[in-house]
Amino acid sequence: MKKRTRINVLLAEQPIGETVVVKGWVKSFRNNQFISLNDGSCFDSLQIVVDRDDVEEKILKQITPGAALGVKGKLIESRGKGQSVEIDAEDVIVYGPANPETYPLQPKKHSKEFLREIAHLRFRTNTFGAIFRIRHAISYAIHQFFNEQKFYYLHTPIITASDAEGAGEMFRVTTLDLDNTPKTEDGKIDFKKDFFERETHLTVSGQLEAELGALALGQVYTFGPTFRAENSNTSRHLAEFWMVEPEVAFADLEENMDLAEKMLKYIITYTLVNCSQDLQFLNDQLEKEESQKPKNERSAMSLLDRLQFCVDYDFARITYTEAIDILKKSKPNKKKKFNYIIEEWGADLQSEHERYLVEKHFKKPVILYDYPKNIKAFYMKVNEDGKTVRAMDILFPGIGEIIGGSQREENIDILLDRMKEMNIPEEELYWYLDIRKYGSCPHSGYGLGFERMVQFVTGMGNIRDVIPFPRTPGNAAF
Repeated sequence: MKKRTRINVLLAEQPIGETVVVKGWVKSFRNNQFISLNDGSCFDSLQIVVDRDDVEEKILKQITPGAALGVKGKLIESRGKGQSVEIDAEDVIVYGPANPETYPLQPKKHSKEFLREIAHLRFRTNTFGAIFRIRHAISYAIHQFFNEQKFYYLHTPIITASDAEGAGEMFRVTTLDLDNTPKTEDGKIDFKKDFFERETHLTVSGQLEAELGALALGQVYTFGPTFRAENSNTSRHLAEFWMVEPEVAFADLEENMDLAEKMLKYIITYTLVNCSQDLQFLNDQLEKEESQKPKNERSAMSLLDRLQFCVDYDFARITYTEAIDILKKSKPNKKKKFNYIIEEWGADLQSEHERYLVEKHFKKPVILYDYPKNIKAFYMKVNEDGKTVRAMDILFPGIGEIIGGSQREENIDILLDRMKEMNIPEEELYWYLDIRKYGSCPHSGYGLGFERMVQFVTGMGNIRDVIPFPRTPGNAAF
């Protein structure tokens, strides 16, 4: 067979009358005549019309869902409904059959829970094909956005000796023999005998290292895998996930909020323009699911409307103090319907509070800023009131927090005081302190949870459905 043409190209160009070659996987085979073939290049499959007299019986028997085929034939205007063009097959090759008795993806609806168990095959379903094409588009849009904004892409370490968040929930990296670990005189593990000659972990963030780059290159961003050993089995948490973390020299908190809002709108606009078919399919699928819920539990907006709404309207911006006041006076709080009742200033907001502000009160994305310093990280700049820090979180409908960021503390004395308050050893972060000694300046940055962004754009309710191979407690399959 000659060189193949991708199905998305054929559907776009429609070279009627030409002999073409397509290769892909069988979605269905109806009446021993009509093959629905998909090659992953787009949502749509291409119909192949087979004449039983032209194809050997043994090949026909191998054309089952999941089988990999090569087809040569003439592209013609479709004689049936549902597609504009189809191929009159002249030659069919079965590259790889799929036993219909054992192939788990039959032409029927499968639950997402079941598909997570066969994550190595779920890419072939309509839903996950759409999700992972959109994931690619969002990734590309992020790089394109920062390139247009003249940022430099910085690769920060995956193996680190520092805990950027100070939470301690990190995976250890070691080459020591766990059955015979070397010990010091006081009985502790002797990390001097380990590969790096010190205790090391998988990173939870590239932020601290990105700050080093920003204070020389002006503005940088990281986009890489991060890891958190949090024993959480919720629909919002993963042990392995991806983060986008820009850092900008000479930027204050307001500029940080402006950049984040601009980036989010850019990403959504890009996917609306470039992933229209996949988004329409997911939108229709979600509308069917919503129609089966009680009326009072249905979403007020469709997926596509929600995405467009985020592009068309400015995000609400309020202080943490204003948010606490709104939440304290809210009906769910007064009637004790929140799982975590808001009683006083200083409470750490939960997802239910964030979603109330976004979905019920403001009915659009919200940026919260100026949080209490006691519930935020050591590196955030302390405000003049001494109680709050210049932190900001962006809250999205259905997701809650999607971005967390801050203006960073550039004053070394204040930073040292904060580190002492939070028991963070100075010696381990000498390099981070050095940039406060030599040419320090105001600077800001934030972190976007990439999977949460994909979740929002695709409308998926569980974060495990927007990453190819989810890593969660007790699960490291594939």
